[in-house]
Amino acid sequence: MSDTCMTCGLPKTLCVCETIAKEGEKVRVSGIQRRYGKFITVVSGLSKDVDPKKILKELKTRLACGGTLKDTTIELQGNHKEKVVQILMKLGFSKEQIETS
Repeated sequence: MSDTCMTCGLPKTLCVCETIAKEGEKVRVSGIQRRYGKFITVVSGLSKDVDPKKILKELKTRLACGGTLKDTTIELQGNHKEKVVQILMKLGFSKEQIETS
């Protein structure tokens, strides 16, 4: 028996909840300089419907950096703003949904 999505009731293989949630997102990519001159890239504005853990894992793998998830905010070690925007576009977010600062 296949697992069903709690939101839409469809089987997990046919679930479209994440795709629909991505369409309404406004993701913000910014950079912060921390203590001792360390720079981190912050991805905020993700809802819990999008599965930020999966996005974090993909970003860490493609960028070869460390990172963490705090609530729904992703923090990556290093200055990766331009690369993060390109990866988010490949993951299904549109250019209009991604705001950089």
